[in-house]
Amino acid sequence: MKLVNLYNKLRPELIKIENQLQKEVDSDHLLLKQTAQHLLEAGGKRIRPIFVLLAGKFGNYDFDKLSKVAITLELIHMASLVHDDVIDNADTRRGYPTVKAQWDNLTAMYTGDYILARSLILISQFDNQEIHKILSKAIVQMVEGEIEQIRDFYNVDQDLPNYLKRIKRKTALLISVSCQLGALAVDTPRQHIINIKRFGYNVGMAFQITDDILDFTATSEQLGKPAGSDLKQGNITLPVIYALQQKENPMLAKELRNLIASPKLANNIEHAIQLVKQSGGLEFSTKLSDQYLAKAFDVLQELPDIPARKHMYDIAAFIGKRDY
Repeated sequence: MKLVNLYNKLRPELIKIENQLQKEVDSDHLLLKQTAQHLLEAGGKRIRPIFVLLAGKFGNYDFDKLSKVAITLELIHMASLVHDDVIDNADTRRGYPTVKAQWDNLTAMYTGDYILARSLILISQFDNQEIHKILSKAIVQMVEGEIEQIRDFYNVDQDLPNYLKRIKRKTALLISVSCQLGALAVDTPRQHIINIKRFGYNVGMAFQITDDILDFTATSEQLGKPAGSDLKQGNITLPVIYALQQKENPMLAKELRNLIASPKLANNIEHAIQLVKQSGGLEFSTKLSDQYLAKAFDVLQELPDIPARKHMYDIAAFIGKRDY
């Protein structure tokens, strides 16, 4: 099943959010308008907006309030992607040229800054100071996560706790906050907010681990970027960490370490991918992703049995098991 089929029940609301996103990234400045529209046209799963809307179903559902939260979080996500592409020197994302590839690094960085600023203007319409504190803290932690990732490029001595802390800040946090703020914005009971936030965190962790697996298993066409891009750029993800710590096959671990340290890594990326596959790193990563999904499903059982709960379950199951 495709993700779009899981969104059917909220299609009218999502169409409105997509239209509002178009308006939010509009600008009187022609270049900013072009770059922001280019980014938006590349599409995306819109996971954060959908979780905002679903979380709102457990409170006093108000689309006007929820749409502002949903668009704010999607804009923050978009801004982070533009900045990521500069850091990663990425030429494509979702099969489209990145802003930095279509224009240049400076234009991409300012486009990201512009989109982030637009998100903050939108969320300023809320008087609830708790919303602002949660969002501000999340943005700080996201930046810290990105800095940690840059610091650890090509670092072959990373361990599991290091990796989990990084992906929590890089990915899981914003998905968790999407669930939390969606519930908070419409006066959801406090215990439900706590459980919805926990659900989002566990789904976010499974989502990023699955992303890191797909970098080794999906085709370039499915990924919208070359397979093995993370490793080629020096981003040491969970499957690689497992392979590097391989005690049953120390020769494999040593060979992979040498490849990563080599200036010719890009030319030998296929061989590096095969070493990771042989190590059992993909199986280990899949098992850990499944454990986070199981925790997410357990938390859902503590929420009221309404259609939104089943919808959240289906989407979580999909994104944790997707093959693209």
